Amino acid sequence: MPDVKCSVANCKFWSNGNNCSATSIAIDVDQHANADFSSEFAEDFNGHKDVASSAGNTCCHTFKPKE
Repeated sequence: MPDVKCSVANCKFWSNGNNCSATSIAIDVDQHANADFSSEFAEDFNGHKDVASSAGNTCCHTFKPKE
């Protein structure tokens, strides 16, 4: 797993040094920001392809708030 940097400190997977400690990462384009990949159709993310015009047009679906 490559080093994944994250500055969202209220995420369950955030760790010291602005690192992401999740075992897998799901990233999509902003137009799918509200997609629910935890539903029974989560496997639809596999093989799903979009094109982002810049890093600013992407979002991380791995985020979970700290409890």
